[in-house]
Amino acid sequence: MDQQQLENNKNEDAMRMAISTMKQRLAVIEQGGGKKSLEKVRQRGKLTARERIQYLIDKDTPFTEIGSFAAYDMYPEYGGCPAAGTVGGIGYVSGRQCMIVANDMTVKAGAWFPLTGKKNLRLQEIAMENRLPVIYLVDSAGVFLPMQDEIFPDKEHFGRIFRNNARMSAMGITQIAAVMGSCVAGGAYLPIMSDEVLMVEGNGSIFLAGPYLVKAAIGEDVDAETLGGAVTHTEISGIADYKFKTDEECLDQIKRIVSKIGQGANAGFDRIEPVLPAKPQEELDSILPADSTRPYDMLDVIARLVDDSAFDQYKQDYGKSILCGYARIDGWAVGIVANQRKIVKSRKGEMQMGGVIYNDSADKAARFIMNCNQKKIPLVFLQDVTGFMVGSRSEHAGIIKDGAKLVNAVSNSVVPKITIIIGNSYGAGNYAMCGKAYDPRFIYAWPSAKIAVMGGEQAAKTLLQIQVASLKAKGQEITPEEESKLLREITEKYNTQTTPYYAAARLWVDEIIDPTDTRLRIAEAIKAANNAPVEQAFNVGVFQV
Repeated sequence: MDQQQLENNKNEDAMRMAISTMKQRLAVIEQGGGKKSLEKVRQRGKLTARERIQYLIDKDTPFTEIGSFAAYDMYPEYGGCPAAGTVGGIGYVSGRQCMIVANDMTVKAGAWFPLTGKKNLRLQEIAMENRLPVIYLVDSAGVFLPMQDEIFPDKEHFGRIFRNNARMSAMGITQIAAVMGSCVAGGAYLPIMSDEVLMVEGNGSIFLAGPYLVKAAIGEDVDAETLGGAVTHTEISGIADYKFKTDEECLDQIKRIVSKIGQGANAGFDRIEPVLPAKPQEELDSILPADSTRPYDMLDVIARLVDDSAFDQYKQDYGKSILCGYARIDGWAVGIVANQRKIVKSRKGEMQMGGVIYNDSADKAARFIMNCNQKKIPLVFLQDVTGFMVGSRSEHAGIIKDGAKLVNAVSNSVVPKITIIIGNSYGAGNYAMCGKAYDPRFIYAWPSAKIAVMGGEQAAKTLLQIQVASLKAKGQEITPEEESKLLREITEKYNTQTTPYYAAARLWVDEIIDPTDTRLRIAEAIKAANNAPVEQAFNVGVFQV
């Protein structure tokens, strides 16, 4: 066996181990609040949130889940909040891509934690950007009271959900709410601000205040069904439009409603008959080095993502540390901007490190992004970036100016941007390559992703220097052993914060994905984006030249 084959095997083992860990963690998340909570759901004749979605979507179609790792490893003092208590994503209902948002009643009765709010707002944002019909499967006790100050009053908190309901309605986006469990207090506005409201008898209820609060507030004794059940709201208040005996009957009606929604205008992105990559997608597992500092050829990754492995490079021999070019993914025309991780040599004889953005590559990428906007071609960013080149030579050449040019082009781009974080995503490189702050329509991470302001080793040594200087300023001497121990502690903490799980928990990325799912995720993203015409003109304002 040659050295390259040994290296590939080692890489594959590391990636498959990372994928296995991801899937094990996902399996636990999918259990929601655990077996006891699931049993209570069964006793009430209800389906779980995930079962409801599976019943609703068309058979043998993909469900693009968003935020399954939201709140991962967070809120330990309250027993955790798997998937932030909400299952959401894009699924096909009666042949139509829809955003589906389902409260998980097994997680604290579907109560809203701070990350629940952030996740629901992200799902609504995706629906608004891509003009997708929204289906809410409501089963929630409302705001999680012990943390109400972090979820209730601010601009990006719970109340923003209902503002978005109103905005989507004004945009002509269909919203359907199925009340299949509790819908309490402020949450009661969500179904009422939707276009149509369905309720399940015996389980679904809508009221501003539940029986206990009504008793405390005005002394009235009333049960939940009389106060706000399906019969009350379909026969007395007129708030709900339909009532059903079972979850399944309710979901069947949603399918019928969606099947009749008219088609709107689309963006007109170019698509031809799809062709599979000439190189097997399964080989993606063996390309990335187990050691993220080692070089590799990003063209090998691109060849396993694009149709027929055909990639037309733009300015191939200039700014080689960023690869730019045109391709197709599942038939859709795309412009790809990717960090080259090989060490390359410029025509001037300068050796350029892989994953670093230099003046020429920033200049090239900015121009390519402008071209794609001119031609109305969606952009795909493949991130494995350690940052911009530093040092006097780069500073004197105007690296900040060229970096600003790239950031400007990314910021003002009006075509859809889809970002895949494959490996490193450090510092301003994260920004220039369309990190979360730059409004990608979708942003996904491989299990190998690392997201931070700088690499762990550099950051830990910088932090160590600051701490040691601070101790010495107070007159404390530190031994080499103590310094070594401090460095280990700092490195461990910093490395924990760079994992894709830490990022996904806080919704810096929409999902952690198996590398072999990348092509499908990009294709589904463009298909969703094609529902929304590009209405804004491309304008970069004052451009650094």
